[in-house]
Amino acid sequence: MSVIPDALRGVTLFVGGPIQHALVPGGMTAPIRESLSLTIDLSRRAGATVLSAHVAERFGADTASFTPEEVSVRDYAWMRECDVFVPVLPVLDGTLLRTDGTHIELGWASALGRPIVGITDQPFADSASHLLKGLAQVAAATFLSAEKVAADPALLVDGVLAALGRTRTAA
Repeated sequence: MSVIPDALRGVTLFVGGPIQHALVPGGMTAPIRESLSLTIDLSRRAGATVLSAHVAERFGADTASFTPEEVSVRDYAWMRECDVFVPVLPVLDGTLLRTDGTHIELGWASALGRPIVGITDQPFADSASHLLKGLAQVAAATFLSAEKVAADPALLVDGVLAALGRTRTAA
């Protein structure tokens, strides 16, 4: 479960995922927070710069202090700044968790030509839309198994590097 330090040095990742529909009294539901935290932490350990509304909004604790206008402008700016968009799309009880904002960000990434390396159950949950399942037909989109990435974080590093047309160099 090791990540090669600095494998993603110089790479900016925008890590997205649910906030609004992941909130419960007292903050974000634990499994979703853990999945997002894992992705953010392993990306940072690999040397990436990480842009994340989850971090900026303290995993939902500060979400209410941001206006819709602020969030839209911030997240669009981050999409323009990032090298790769990494959406985390959690599945709970066999159903893809609703995450409208992340799906808008997937559209932005596609339109701006940003590579997408998503993390979700593979194959896609039955509840995933046709547009999500078929996204790789019109965008540079790859989706990795959430279970496999949790077991071997190097898969995310390799996925990001592949999306950028690079390979990992030996340490």
